[in-house]
Amino acid sequence: MTDDLNARRLNKNIPVPLYYQLKEHLRSYIGRCSDGDLIPTELELCKHFDVSRPTVRQAVTELVSEGLLYRSKGKGTFVTKGKVQRDFLLTFERFDHEMQAAGRVPTTHIRSIATVKAREKVALALGVEPDTPVYEVQRVRFLDDTPLVAVTNYLPVDLLPDLEQHEERLVALHDMLERTYGYRLHRAKRRIEAVAASESRAWVLDVQPGSPLQYIETQVYLEDDRCIEFARAWYRGDMSSFFIELDRNHLGKEKIDSNDKSS
Repeated sequence: MTDDLNARRLNKNIPVPLYYQLKEHLRSYIGRCSDGDLIPTELELCKHFDVSRPTVRQAVTELVSEGLLYRSKGKGTFVTKGKVQRDFLLTFERFDHEMQAAGRVPTTHIRSIATVKAREKVALALGVEPDTPVYEVQRVRFLDDTPLVAVTNYLPVDLLPDLEQHEERLVALHDMLERTYGYRLHRAKRRIEAVAASESRAWVLDVQPGSPLQYIETQVYLEDDRCIEFARAWYRGDMSSFFIELDRNHLGKEKIDSNDKSS
């Protein structure tokens, strides 16, 4: 237990929930920590503050949901600078550039690249017939060595010959499409919703199954209105938020789709 927390105690004689008192003590402690610092374990907090594990877990879970802490399976709970706030819903800004500008350290891991037959959802998004050959690229993007987002990109084979030969450039996909293949990315459509982490995605993103994720679908179009990319991305809800700014010229033009199409 650190000196800062050693001096703190909970008052069981006042009508303030113990979890809330602990949460505020931890909040103050976090304010004195650096990004990536490991906080004491649940057991250590239980012993020091003489409270039950559910009490500690509730306090920590709420701080995780607020973006002040993040859990890493098998490693512990760590202090974070806060949720990553992205305005990429409105721009083609590269992930690396945006995160570096925010003072973070981004990396991208290419999990796989393969040629597959387009299923109905992918075919519809890319504007091709079902079973048309498409590239499937699976990537995981990390922030300060912590997985932030799992992405699966689908791209038409006929527009991108020999894509496998450029695997090392797939870490910056849009940059590769423009610089290597000479395409000009003209516009994009995005859809966002909240989903729960499946077993497989929880493992990839180092979260518990059922944890909240922000799911985003993106279709990127060329100037001739051909869709060159369909992307499916699952962001950790405890590490990311998204910023959208509207003006009066856009009011009334936004469409809210309440149908679940994320199969």
